Amino acid sequence: MNEFWSFEKMITPTIIKILFWIGIVLCVIIGILVMTKGDILILGGLLIIILGPIVWRVYCELLMVIFSINDHLRQIKHNTAPPSQGM
Repeated sequence: MNEFWSFEKMITPTIIKILFWIGIVLCVIIGILVMTKGDILILGGLLIIILGPIVWRVYCELLMVIFSINDHLRQIKHNTAPPSQGM
């Protein structure tokens, strides 16, 4: 719990994973709604259903990379810190 309050453990990656699945569901729902609006929009709805989740996945992965970089930088800082001298 101390890691949570000192911001040592990030909760945002978990939130991003949840938002990813919500975004996938929304892409499918929006694609279906667009497809039901008319004959011409069927192709647009299919594109939303197919390309929407791919674009959303790439965006979520980019956000996850930022947090992964942060974790690796923390490890580098920890590994390169000078040893503390005890008396």
